[in-house]
Amino acid sequence: MADYINIKGVTIQYLDSDPPNPIIGQVWYNSTTQSFKGAGAGVGAWSSGGALNNTHGSNLGGAGTQTAGLAYGGYPSVTLSEEYNGSSWTEGNNLNTGRSSLAGSGQQTAAITAGGIIGNSTVSNASEEYDGTSWTAGGNIGTARNRGGMSGDSSAALFFGGISPPMQSLTELYNGSSWSEVADLNTARAGLGSAGTSTAALAISGGSAVVESWNGSAWTEISDVNTSRTNPGGGGITTAALVFGGEDPSGDSATTESWNGTSWTEVADLATARYNMARGNIGTSTLNLCAGGTPPATTATEEWTQPATATVSFDVS
Repeated sequence: MADYINIKGVTIQYLDSDPPNPIIGQVWYNSTTQSFKGAGAGVGAWSSGGALNNTHGSNLGGAGTQTAGLAYGGYPSVTLSEEYNGSSWTEGNNLNTGRSSLAGSGQQTAAITAGGIIGNSTVSNASEEYDGTSWTAGGNIGTARNRGGMSGDSSAALFFGGISPPMQSLTELYNGSSWSEVADLNTARAGLGSAGTSTAALAISGGSAVVESWNGSAWTEISDVNTSRTNPGGGGITTAALVFGGEDPSGDSATTESWNGTSWTEVADLATARYNMARGNIGTSTLNLCAGGTPPATTATEEWTQPATATVSFDVS
C-alpha cells in the first residue's frame, strides 16, 4: 500500500488541537482526541430567527441579507415595512403603495420593489426604492404585473416574468430612474425565485422546473431544479444560489435546493413548510433568510447557514 506522502506529496500533520481554519481536503492527526481528522465541505442547515412583528397576511416582498433583511407589503394592500438586524425585526417607514405579490431585490440600504396587486385584483405598475430609511416612488414598469422575479438593486435592476394576466415572459431593465423592455424569458411564468444582478441573473422555477440564466442581453435555459414550485424564496448569484419553500404539486413545501453553477442539489429542509414568504432576491447560497408566508399566515423567520468547511473524524484502520 502506498504511503500518504507518496500519494499527496505531503505528510499528515501531528497536532494537539484542530487547526482554526482548515481548508477542504486537509488531513491531520489530533493527539488530544487521538483521532485522524479532515476538512470537507460544510453542510447547511436552517435555524430559528426572530419573528416578524406582523404576519403581513401573505405574498409579501423581501430584499437584503441575513443580517440586514427587509420585508414589506402583503395581502391585502399592506404598507408595513420591517428591517431585520440578524436577530429581530423592527418596523420602519411604510411603502407608499400598499400591495401584495411584489418582486424585490437589493440591499437594506438600496432596495427596489415593483409590480404587485392592490386590493384583491388591481395589478400595479408601481416601483419603489428604499434607501435604508424611507420608500420613494421610482419609475413605473412598462407592463403592470404581479409575482414576477427580480435581481439587482435600486440603481440597476431586472424585472422578469409575472402575470398581468396573461402569464408573461417580459423582461424590463431599470437604470435608476426608468424601465425599458429587453429580451424576453424563453418560458413565460410567474411566482419565480430570483438570484443575481441586473447583468447576471437567474429566473428559477415558477410553476415549472425550468431555470434560465441572464447574461446581460439574453436568457438561456440551464439545469432544471429537482422540484418544481411556485412562489418560493431564494437568492444568491448565478454561480451559487439557493431556492426554498414554495408550493409544489403536493402542496406547501419545505424543500431547499442549492445551485453550484452546474447542478441543483437538495439540502436541508425548512422547519416550517410554506410559500408566499418575503419573496425576492435575498441573501446568498450560504447565508439566507426566510420570513413569513402561508398557510396559515405566519411570522416565523428561519436563517440558512452553510459553513465553508466541516471537520470530521475518520477511521484509518
